Amino acid sequence: MSVFHHKVTKELENIRLDKLLADINEGYSRSQVQDWIAKGIVTVNSVTVKANYKCQPDDLIEWRIPEIQPVKIEPENMELSIVFEDNDLLVVNKEKGMVVHPSAGHESGTLVNVLLYHVDQLSTLNGVERPGIVHRLDKDTSGLLVIAKNNNTHQDLADQLAERKIIRKYEAIVHGRIPHEKGVIDAPIGRDPKDRQKMAVTDNGKPAVTHFRVIQSYPGYTHAECQLETGRTHQIRVHMKYIGYPVVGDPKYGPRKTMDAGGQVLHAKTIGFTHPKTKKWMEFTEAAPDTFYDILAYIHKMY
Repeated sequence: MSVFHHKVTKELENIRLDKLLADINEGYSRSQVQDWIAKGIVTVNSVTVKANYKCQPDDLIEWRIPEIQPVKIEPENMELSIVFEDNDLLVVNKEKGMVVHPSAGHESGTLVNVLLYHVDQLSTLNGVERPGIVHRLDKDTSGLLVIAKNNNTHQDLADQLAERKIIRKYEAIVHGRIPHEKGVIDAPIGRDPKDRQKMAVTDNGKPAVTHFRVIQSYPGYTHAECQLETGRTHQIRVHMKYIGYPVVGDPKYGPRKTMDAGGQVLHAKTIGFTHPKTKKWMEFTEAAPDTFYDILAYIHKMY
């Protein structure tokens, strides 16, 4: 384990220990820091304390960051829907229920495992656990992702994302009848202060903008298109809940009484970007899976 020290200054008086360490250790989440504290590998003035300890001037904090064991990701021969491919990138249509990259509890069966089998070379900018992954979709969100085969392509696509030049349109079925034909949700998103496993609209969150338009409305539901201007974690799910129209089937942000749809009814249907090498605009659209339209048909019959 690597050992680190930090002496608390007057400016940081009364800040929570877990927040201070999360701010210092970029790349580690607050929940990871809380785990370190719970395991006793963080001390203040040589004494173990709780995560909510309020730091005082001249406190000497010592912590040890556990060594990360190298992860070996095995290629897996599973079906992969490739919409487009050339020497620099590919666009894939991820199925609902597939995790994008390995993580705790999802070491295999991910999109990355499948990509390693089908593709000879992937970019390495996001490390060994996320080769080729420029952006991601939640496990139960289906749809289009662009994958980079080399680092130059990856960096260019990442820059386009940061500059809001990539078009990403989604289809969603939400609870409630949206009374407007279209609208814009401009509300910052950050960690939910009441539940660190969730995101929420918060005053100190990062800027987040979602455009939406109604495709079809029903007395209790709306079929909508949502276009991302930014790309925050769970953005559409959080924003639609924020305005009172949570996504159907969403176990994290939806109402308790929602359809059993195997997760949120959300599909990334369109992606458009400038090809990093040819500089030509490319745009792809894929229809939602049959299960999406089965739910629409069920709602239509209800009314």
